[in-house]
Amino acid sequence: MFRHSRRTFLLVLCALTVASQAAPALALAALTGPHPQFQAARALRAQTLTDLTTAMKGEAFAYASYSLFGAQADSAAHAAVGRLFRTTAQTELSEHLHEAATLAGVVGTNAANLRRAIDGETYEHQVMYRGFATQARQDGDTRAADLFTEIAADEGRHRDAFRTALAAVTSGHGTVPAPSAAKTVAVPTGLPQVSAARTKTNLDTAMHGEALAYAKYMLFAAHAKQSGNSALARLWEGTAAVELHEHFAGEAVLAGRVGTTKENLDKAITGERSEAATIYPGFAKQATAVGDAAAAGFFRNTAADEARHAAAFQAALNQLR
Repeated sequence: MFRHSRRTFLLVLCALTVASQAAPALALAALTGPHPQFQAARALRAQTLTDLTTAMKGEAFAYASYSLFGAQADSAAHAAVGRLFRTTAQTELSEHLHEAATLAGVVGTNAANLRRAIDGETYEHQVMYRGFATQARQDGDTRAADLFTEIAADEGRHRDAFRTALAAVTSGHGTVPAPSAAKTVAVPTGLPQVSAARTKTNLDTAMHGEALAYAKYMLFAAHAKQSGNSALARLWEGTAAVELHEHFAGEAVLAGRVGTTKENLDKAITGERSEAATIYPGFAKQATAVGDAAAAGFFRNTAADEARHAAAFQAALNQLR
């Protein structure tokens, strides 16, 4: 079956940076071969598409978080836990997220992918991050305000690069710009460095968005490679690295996302159990009610996977006690 054939592509990686280098191959594997769901995606009901988007955000966030948790476990000499986090992270990305993206028809032509990215980067540049910065400054969280302002500027540069690339792709003239280099941010174990509840909520929203942007851009990169546009693939991959290693990581530092190994396992168990018992079964019920059978099957299968993840994390936590 599709779900189990994907498992042959899972990789055991050492840290977040290495994980991102492996992701292009995983994304390409996810997109090669026939996927009739791409044609069926247009017929999905609006609520199903909304639920698939929510699922993709959650799976991308889990991938990014578990990659960080794996690195922390390694540094604390919990090698087995580190391996568990990394292999689970790859399942979330290369199976769950990619299957949801296929059902939702996320990947289009190179031009369509660029237009979607331009819209997203424009919103983050002009509205979201500027608003978050203003609110953080009002609440006295100046470090968060400065980071949000910095990321807003980055997203504007990403938008401009994608606009230039779109002109080259659609006209056949000009060149696709090279991506800016990611400034990898180390994420140590630590408490939140912000105080306001609103800032914490905005950081969570931002981290989910950056994680999803990373995953989408890696899918877009795989498509660009398949179409023979290596320059565009490099732009996608380089921008994805900024979103994950710089933006997500910087926000994770302020949010205190990474704790001790036991704390990280507790976080993972809580999240996986919620998805297994509530979120995905609810999505499956809604999809079944409106006749979106393929999506309902995906949600049910993913719920079962998440239950197994929760059990594995619980067993690992029990070993540490």
